[in-house]
Amino acid sequence: MTANSDAAPITAPYGSWASPLSAEALAAGGIYFGDLRNADGELYWTENVPAAAGAMALFGLKKGVAAPVTPADANVRTRVHEYGGAPFIVAGGTIYYSQFSDQRLYALKPGGSAVPVTPPNYRYADCVVQPGAGGAAAALICVREDHTDPKNVRNTLVRLSLPVAGAGEVLFEGTDFVAYPRLRPDGRRLAFIAWNHPNMPWDGTELRVAELTPQGLKAPKLVAGGAAESVLEPQWDRDGTLYFISDRSGFWNLYAQRDEGVHAVWPRAAEFAGPLWTFGQSNYVLLGDGRAVVRFGEQGIDRLAVVDLKAGTARVLDLPYVEFSHLTAIDAGHIAAIAEASTATLSIIRIDLATPTPTATTLRSAGQSPLAPEAVSLGQPIDFPSAQGRTAHAFYYPPANPRYRGTPGTLPPLLAFVHGGPTGQASPALRQGVQFWTSRGFAVVDVNYGGSSGYGRAYRQELNGKWGVVDAEDVIAAVHFLVASKRADPKRTAISGGSAGGYTVLVALSTSDVFRAGADRFGISDMTALARDTHKFESRYLDSLIGPLPQAQAIYDSRSPLNHLDGFKVPVIVLQGADDPIVPPNQSERIVEALRARHVPVAYVLYPGEGHGFRKPENIVNSLHAELSFYGQVFGFKPADQLPPLKIEGLPRT
Repeated sequence: MTANSDAAPITAPYGSWASPLSAEALAAGGIYFGDLRNADGELYWTENVPAAAGAMALFGLKKGVAAPVTPADANVRTRVHEYGGAPFIVAGGTIYYSQFSDQRLYALKPGGSAVPVTPPNYRYADCVVQPGAGGAAAALICVREDHTDPKNVRNTLVRLSLPVAGAGEVLFEGTDFVAYPRLRPDGRRLAFIAWNHPNMPWDGTELRVAELTPQGLKAPKLVAGGAAESVLEPQWDRDGTLYFISDRSGFWNLYAQRDEGVHAVWPRAAEFAGPLWTFGQSNYVLLGDGRAVVRFGEQGIDRLAVVDLKAGTARVLDLPYVEFSHLTAIDAGHIAAIAEASTATLSIIRIDLATPTPTATTLRSAGQSPLAPEAVSLGQPIDFPSAQGRTAHAFYYPPANPRYRGTPGTLPPLLAFVHGGPTGQASPALRQGVQFWTSRGFAVVDVNYGGSSGYGRAYRQELNGKWGVVDAEDVIAAVHFLVASKRADPKRTAISGGSAGGYTVLVALSTSDVFRAGADRFGISDMTALARDTHKFESRYLDSLIGPLPQAQAIYDSRSPLNHLDGFKVPVIVLQGADDPIVPPNQSERIVEALRARHVPVAYVLYPGEGHGFRKPENIVNSLHAELSFYGQVFGFKPADQLPPLKIEGLPRT
C-alpha cells in the first residue's frame, strides 16, 4: 500500500472504490503455467506471453534461470479435443512441440531452427518416448487426432519413429477417444485409457494394457473401468506395478494393479484428480522408492501427501497452498508442481521431501500481486441449502480495500460467479479476476453448484439430465443465502459466467427474478444448435446433461434460453470471441438480437481474433472495463476507473 495506508478509510459507495488492481495490471500480470514436466533432467513448462497476444511459449529452467526455449513466433498449443494440453515432449535432446497455427509437430534441436515434421491436418498430444537399444529414444507414442476428413475426425494412438517423418503408424484405433499412453519402464507394455460416446472421460473410461512389439500392440486387455467408472492417469513404477486413479469408490482415489489384483492404496473420501478436460494432467508422482506424492482435494481445497505405496500410510504435507497441479519428480527427494495460494500469485515450486518439515521453494512466479496482503479478499467456504433438499457449496469473498469503507446503512452489490465446464470447480486460490471486483467494493460468491468437481462422483452427477436446472437453482440459492445473512444488497445482484457458466447466466436470468443484471461470456443460448455445431469431444456431452437427440428434443427446447425470452427483464451484457470453435458466435448473436427485439437492455461486444476465452491483453482489459461500466450504469454508481464508453441499448436514462 502507499504511505497513506494508515489514514482513515474513505467512505464511498460500494463499487466506486479506487482499486490498486487495474484492468491493465490484471491483463499484463495474467501469467499462467501449464504442462510442467521433468525431461532429460531439466524442468520444462508452457507459459503464456501477454505481449504476444497470449501465445504460449515453452520455457526451460537451466541453472536456476527460466527462459523461453522456443522461437519468438512459436505458440505451443495443441487443439486435440480443442482444449489441448500436453503439447510437447523432449526426446534425445530434441524438443517436439505442437504449433498452434497449423497443428503440426515441430522439431527443435539445440542451436537449430524449428522444423515441421508431421503433415497438415493431423493434431498431436500427450506423447511419450519409446526407448530403443541402449535406452536411446527410438520413437514417440502419441494421441493423434486426424482431421483429413473434417466430417469424420478420428482419434488414435500412433507411433512416430525418430527422427519423425510422416503422420505416424497407428497402434490403436476403434474407440472414439484415447489418452494417457504410458510405457512400462522396460518399454514392453503400454497402458492407456479409451472411451466412447456418449461418455465423457469423467463418466466412464477403460484402462487397457497391451504388449508393445515392433509390429504394434498385441492383445490389449481391460484392467479397470467401464461405462460407470472413470479411470485416469496410469503410471508404471520401477517394479512394474501399474498405478491409476479411479472413482469406483465414489471418489477419484489411487489404485495399484499387482499380481494379486487391484486395490486402493490410501482410500479417502477425497478427490485425487479432476475431470480430463485437458491432456497431461499429473495428479500424483511416483518417487521410485516405494513412495508417491499425491494431490488430494477435500471440500474444494487441495493438499499434498507422501504415501507409502505398500503400507498404505501417508504423511500430509503442511504447505501454504490451496491448489496443486502438474506434479513431476526431480529426484527421489524433490518434486516440482504448479501451486496456487490464497494470497500469492501462481507459482512453480520445488518441494524438498527429505527434510523433517518439507519446504517449498519458488522457481517461477506469475509476478507480484498489485494487492497488499491486507487488500486481498479471502474466500470463505460456505455450504447452503438449495432446492429439493440439496446442499451446495461456494466460496464467498467480501469487499476488501483498506482505503475504503462502504456508505453506512448500505450493503455491497453481489456478483455470483458461475464457472465453466460445467464440471469445473471454483477454489479459494488467488484469482485476480475476483479481486478486481472485491477491491472495488463488490462482494463475490464463486459457486460450486451441483455438477461441479471436487466433491465426489455423486455430486458431479447431480447435473445429469438437469443441466439448466440444478446449476441455476444452486446459484440462486447462494444469493438468497447471502442476502438473508445481510452480506449482499438484494437490489444489486448480478450473475456472471463464461461458456457453460454463460449458459447458466442466461437460464437464471430467464427463469428467476433474483438478479438485477447479468454478464454472459460466450454462453449458450440454443441447446439444439450447440449439439449440432460443437466439436467431436463435446458432441455427445449433452446426452448425459440433458438427454439424447432426437428423443429429448422437447427438453432441449425447454432448456434453451432462446425459448424463454419473456423471462428476460433485466439488463444483459454479452461478450464473445469471433473465432470461438466451441461456442460459436451465433449463440451470442441470436440471444442479443432476440433481446433487442423485445427491448430488453443489452450490450454486445464482439472480439475479432479471440477464441474460447480472451487471451489478448487489450481484449481482457476491454472486457473488464465493459463489465464494470455496465454494472455502474445499471446499479447507479460511478466507477473510479477511467472507462471507455459502453452503450447499453434500451437502458432507461435517469
